[in-house]
Amino acid sequence: MQVILFDLDGTLTDPKEGITKCVQYGMRALGYDEPDLDRLEVFIGPPLHEMFMEYCSFTPSQADRAVEKYRERFRDRGMFENRLYGGIPELLSALRERGLRLGVATSKPWVFAEPILSHFGIREYFEIVTGSELSGERVKKSEVIEEAVRRFGVRKDQVLMVGDRKHDIFRAGEAGVKSLGVLYGYGSREELLSAGAAKLAESVEELSRMLLSEAK
Repeated sequence: MQVILFDLDGTLTDPKEGITKCVQYGMRALGYDEPDLDRLEVFIGPPLHEMFMEYCSFTPSQADRAVEKYRERFRDRGMFENRLYGGIPELLSALRERGLRLGVATSKPWVFAEPILSHFGIREYFEIVTGSELSGERVKKSEVIEEAVRRFGVRKDQVLMVGDRKHDIFRAGEAGVKSLGVLYGYGSREELLSAGAAKLAESVEELSRMLLSEAK
């Protein structure tokens, strides 16, 4: 293992407040109201366009509009309605000291991911940050992972993807890289195991032990 790719939402940071309020804002713009923010946790991680169609039964054009309204609030307020999980900076620092190369692979547009990582003071640990494009390109997580591997210039068997939702795990396998699921985010044990996760970390502390033992 030479490269570790981290998902952002639910793996490095807890974005619940910002994402759920922005999803709610996007829904309301199209006349769909969901007052319970807890029910909107399902939007944390997967591609937004896909989730708006699944959750609200929106047409593709309606989902486009909902994503547009989501981003409107996200740029203004939601981006930093977020918090860093405890122990993440220490983990990233320790991995870098062991000589591992780190990257971020997120379904979120990279133009949002970059300032979030900088805001929390952890951008310096990552060699690259890969995400989707605002134009709608590279939305599928497997495409994001494949692009990250290409930028690092390593073999796929030298890469590990760390994430909290089934699409992180399943799409990593689709892209030909190994994966590790975390349970402190928004995916359940059943979700991650059914997606093909071979290993699960209950906490940031356990994740740290697992990754550092692999780096020896």
